[in-house]
Amino acid sequence: MLEQLLIFTRGGLILWTCKEIGNALKGSPIDTLIRSCLLEERSGEVSFNYGAYTLKWTFHNDLGLVFVAVYQKILQLLYVDDLLSIVKQSFSEMYDPKRMRYDDFDETFRQLRVEAEARAEEMKRTKQVAKPLNGVKKQGQVSKEETKKSNGEKKDDGDKVSVLSNGNHKMEDDVANGKENSADNNNNSVGVDVSKLAKLRSKGVRGRGGLRKADSLGSNKGSSKVVEPPKKATKKNRVWDDAAAAPKQEEEKLDFTDENGDNGHVDVVAAADQGESMMDKEEVFSSDSESEDDEPRSDEKPEAKKKGWFSSVFQSITGKANLERTDLEPALKALKERLMTKNVAEEIAEKLCESVEASLEGKKLASFTRISSTVQGAMEEALIRILTPRRSIDIMRDVHAAKEQRRPYVVVFVGVNGVGKSTNLAKVAYWLQQHKVSVMMAACDTFRSGAVEQLRTHARRLQIPIFEKGYEKDPAVVAKEAIQEATRNGSDVVLVDTAGRMQDNEPLMRALSKLINLNKPDLVLFVGEALVGNDAVDQLSKFNQKLSDLSTSGNTRLIDGILLTKFDTIDDKVGAALSMVYISGAPVMFVGCGQSYTDLKKLNVKAIVKTLLK
Repeated sequence: MLEQLLIFTRGGLILWTCKEIGNALKGSPIDTLIRSCLLEERSGEVSFNYGAYTLKWTFHNDLGLVFVAVYQKILQLLYVDDLLSIVKQSFSEMYDPKRMRYDDFDETFRQLRVEAEARAEEMKRTKQVAKPLNGVKKQGQVSKEETKKSNGEKKDDGDKVSVLSNGNHKMEDDVANGKENSADNNNNSVGVDVSKLAKLRSKGVRGRGGLRKADSLGSNKGSSKVVEPPKKATKKNRVWDDAAAAPKQEEEKLDFTDENGDNGHVDVVAAADQGESMMDKEEVFSSDSESEDDEPRSDEKPEAKKKGWFSSVFQSITGKANLERTDLEPALKALKERLMTKNVAEEIAEKLCESVEASLEGKKLASFTRISSTVQGAMEEALIRILTPRRSIDIMRDVHAAKEQRRPYVVVFVGVNGVGKSTNLAKVAYWLQQHKVSVMMAACDTFRSGAVEQLRTHARRLQIPIFEKGYEKDPAVVAKEAIQEATRNGSDVVLVDTAGRMQDNEPLMRALSKLINLNKPDLVLFVGEALVGNDAVDQLSKFNQKLSDLSTSGNTRLIDGILLTKFDTIDDKVGAALSMVYISGAPVMFVGCGQSYTDLKKLNVKAIVKTLLK
């Protein structure tokens, strides 16, 4: 049964709702749909589930109207899509932007609903009648083959029997003579295809373990030449014992040390740990030069303008009434490929293009306006909405709020192995130090050898206290004791380092869920590499899924923010940031861009969007 049908504008004004249904919905499915789907550029999806409800929607982009139907998830209502389509058509004919009430639409909707239900029932009956005609044999029904067998009409069976009775001798004769008759073709049912065997034997192919090429038998075009495979280049042994025997070039290749500094990783970090963190520096971004796809000037010939990749997809359309799906597909296909070359996950690129298509279909296009420019503008707006945080997370403000409550602000760093959690934890600690915030580190990676020593080195270099209990301890208990110690000594922030774990590691994910549920941190930061593509979607979605499934409290904690590492190594392959934000809804709060403590900065949304679309 249909629970509700609403018509509202993109600005949020409800124009009409079905009074005949009038069921009170549990929770707020419409608000959740707008917040989690329509505003997050997921409007290209087929449906949206909220509790016991399924929601479907359609747009009238030219009028700026949204039509939403709500029904029980367990019901399979076949007429919902059809109903939304005809309701959109009928309502758009009577829509007036100056009107606020449409009570006269009630009777029209009643008739449309009856028609849609009747069409669905007719379609259902048609499918049921057509089922027996699809080769499904009813009880007592005799097939033609069985009738032929009973009447002795199938003559090939006699041929099969003769082949079987003669045994292997007849098969060999057929192979030698190259026979191909109906008996050979029917031997598949016996398990031997004599015609294929004859062809293979004539080519000199003997089967498994035998000789596979006729050339080696000397029977193929008289050629007996054997091509020898090229010899592999052998690796030369390196001389380690005698230093004089090793060439000077080899010594230079093995020497990776910096001539101006020491060889240790921590010392390289410490050498650049003075100065202002890049987090506090405003990055200047200019968009004046980003006009490859802008409209040509009046004094410039179109032929003389350099065409970019996007402007070559479609040229201008004159007098186009409304955009159709077929008009948008070529431009969206090119855009999807461009996003994927920038390391955006294929699934995310496809969903983004579907969302842009849903927002543009049916929209009027002004004369002499390129479809490529329209699609690119819509995609740019969509990317900015996705990468801009839905909720503001101001760490410094939250730290001072926690300080007024006389408790430390707790940040937990989580992520997979080898992404740089400990190093970037130290960068965050350095940034907090510059803002006169007292920090304490908690060494809760009790699993990986050397993790405690690594964090202890960072703490010594930054002159920050560290709480540690060694290895093979429960990380949840260690974090709890660290927070208690920070409360006693008046530390403002506790940065909790955890073990790297793959998203499919059940024991370690269970331990992480226990740590978060027991200590209730203020911020859960996922540390991920900017180098990953499709794997970013899998990592974040499974981390959130595991944290949700293994949660023991009513208030499930998921990933709150993202710290993107190794951002200086990817050039223009910035798509991982978009994939991570899209799949989790969490903002990118920090970007690691180097090896020193100062190399931590904010994400420049405009620069990312420009890089993705250029």
